[in-house]
Amino acid sequence: MKGEIVVGLDIGTTKIATVIGEVDDNEEIKIIGVGCVPSEGLRKGVVINIDKTVKSIVKSVEEAELIAGVDVEEVFVGIAGDHIRSVNSKGVIAVSRNDHEITKADVNRVIDAAKAVAIPMDREILHVLPQEFIIDNQPGIKEPIGMSGVRLEAEVHIVTGAVTSAQNIFKSVEKAGLKVVDLVLEPLASSYAVLTNDEKELGVALLDFGGGTVDIALFFEESIRHTAVIGLGGNNITSDIAIGLRTPLEQAEEIKKRYGYAVSREMDEEPIVVPGVGGRAEREISRSVLTAIIEPRLEEIFQLAQREIKKTEYADMLAAGIVLTGGGAMMQGATELAEQIFDCPVKLGYPRVCGGLKDAAQHPCHATGVGLVYYGLGYLKSQFEEGQFHSQGDMFQPILSRMKEWVKEFF
Repeated sequence: MKGEIVVGLDIGTTKIATVIGEVDDNEEIKIIGVGCVPSEGLRKGVVINIDKTVKSIVKSVEEAELIAGVDVEEVFVGIAGDHIRSVNSKGVIAVSRNDHEITKADVNRVIDAAKAVAIPMDREILHVLPQEFIIDNQPGIKEPIGMSGVRLEAEVHIVTGAVTSAQNIFKSVEKAGLKVVDLVLEPLASSYAVLTNDEKELGVALLDFGGGTVDIALFFEESIRHTAVIGLGGNNITSDIAIGLRTPLEQAEEIKKRYGYAVSREMDEEPIVVPGVGGRAEREISRSVLTAIIEPRLEEIFQLAQREIKKTEYADMLAAGIVLTGGGAMMQGATELAEQIFDCPVKLGYPRVCGGLKDAAQHPCHATGVGLVYYGLGYLKSQFEEGQFHSQGDMFQPILSRMKEWVKEFF
């Protein structure tokens, strides 16, 4: 394990980030390379131009390789977009052994039973995430292997995505000369980097605020309970500013980052110079005008997230409140506005980075990239422990065979 390289590739609407981690002596991850370039060819997390996406991926990976001094061949890739859907399901089996001891085969069987749900032809399962196991009506069991029982039940969270969207991300990465180890739901990846076990135990909602989407993941009693994607993000705020102030999108983005504030303040009368469109003269506005454009849109996004959370039975169980992460969460006053709307504690989530390029990676916009690296480390450990870590090629079999099945079913 020591010296293994793990790479996370966050393919977002506004940026493509590559995070390279190296396993150290303590089997922990040290970040050794970060590459981040503007994203072209995506809209709301979905590929709309493969060639542009490939170019952006190549640039991002090359930038990270240069810093890390290693060549990247294999990546864990994040997937998001408003095509993502999730459902909770339950499976039941009888324990097979005569002595009633539960084996890994039983666990696999009960999870297979739980994921036997009707899914449309144009969708495929991305993740089956066990929430808890129930042995002979005893709930709350996390690790059933080795325990005794006659009846085994599993409650799982199933995440599905559109086959074509997943295929296009997969193709883009392969055309960039990289091999996909696994496709990982982005809010799930972010949770590995941003959330603590205590927060997951108490109940917490993670909001990963990106450029094209806001990804939501709810945790309770250490298990993921609900995931959702809202098809609005930071780009919508930028677009509102561009229209409201009649200025180009690039200038609107710069104004948003530099002067944007989510809630009205006394200092909002500070003047801002707004460049004109098509050679028109620049003009001055007060900061309060900018806030008046930003606040309603941000409020709408948070209200949509709140509505999504309230649809679940865990809405009143979020003792740890809300954790905001992602580039959009860096808007000044965003946590303050979120606290008003959600009526619970809200904090800004920074990815945990133990060593290496701490300053470069420890930023909310890299939550997914760093999380993908942590996810990859867990994947490698599980492969190693199960004795399946024979060669690097073996690791690709699950995702490759899965993608082939998707193509067969869809076409």
